[in-house]
Amino acid sequence: MIKKALNILLFSIIMLPLFPQTGGDNVYEFLNLTHSGHVSALGGSNVSLSCNDVNMAYHNPALLSSTMNKSLALNYVNYFAGINYGMALYSGSFSGTGNFAAGLTYLNYGTFTETDISGVVTGTFRASEYAFSLIYSREIDSSFSVGVNFKPVLSYLERYTSYGFALDIGASWHNPTNLFSAGIVIKNAGYQVTTYAGEPHQQLPFEIQAGISQRLAYAPFRFSLTLRHLEKYDLTHEYIVSTTQETGESENSGFIENMMRHVIVGAELIPHKNFYFCGGYNYQRRKELQVDSKVSTVGFTWGFGINTSLLNIEFGRATYHLAGASTHLSVVLKTNNIYNKLHN
Repeated sequence: MIKKALNILLFSIIMLPLFPQTGGDNVYEFLNLTHSGHVSALGGSNVSLSCNDVNMAYHNPALLSSTMNKSLALNYVNYFAGINYGMALYSGSFSGTGNFAAGLTYLNYGTFTETDISGVVTGTFRASEYAFSLIYSREIDSSFSVGVNFKPVLSYLERYTSYGFALDIGASWHNPTNLFSAGIVIKNAGYQVTTYAGEPHQQLPFEIQAGISQRLAYAPFRFSLTLRHLEKYDLTHEYIVSTTQETGESENSGFIENMMRHVIVGAELIPHKNFYFCGGYNYQRRKELQVDSKVSTVGFTWGFGINTSLLNIEFGRATYHLAGASTHLSVVLKTNNIYNKLHN
């Protein structure tokens, strides 16, 4: 059974087109936004963390497990310039069948002023995008699981609309004895069914991610390493090789620069099972959004979480630019435990 699942995953990687774009050149870019306060605090992406958090299923559908049965996740993000987005996700498990989750993701761009060709204000208009999540996972054995997330998409920009769908395929492996877990995901393979105004069909933000997480046995720490855009080597865009003023020789750090832009690292301090504090570092975000005159904390993230038997509360803060940072708030309700508590 494990061999069959691995063959399916490998076949999917081979058959899917490996798109070279990494951002700004695709339709439905909002599919890559991070909703979870926990994941946001770990650098913005994590596909390996095996924990009792249904939000992780959005990043890797294989991480959806029976321990998340009847969990409801509510996420809200205060972004920039009046933009906000969020996600609601509910899960259920059925013995012998697998684990299911369904939810809705939205991105609200806010209200814009509408003018005619002469600049005369004629009214206002709005823009928003939505994606449904239909997630299924199955535990092949006590260590290995696979999952899929089917995401129908609706994008509404003023009077123009576009429909499409995306698909995530993931695998996860964890070893409770060694406190180790790993994951790999093919993200946003799909198709734009209808375009906004008859223009050519655009590609989705396709990506392959992989990662590992390791908790220390005798210290309250857990570390995560996530590799993004494994389908493309060069993430430097129009990266200019620096030249020293003294010698005029090139200081080509192309290999190291490319390697680091694939990497996101995160660390957690877990002094108690009910509380954690975490931080992360996104190298690509820092290099692309920093201001040379004042780098500050661009690319760094932090947050904390409170876990109880009834609910989890997550807070994440991510610095994108000197102009501001995003705030991520998540609440995961364990509805089955809440119901039993109220009726006992």
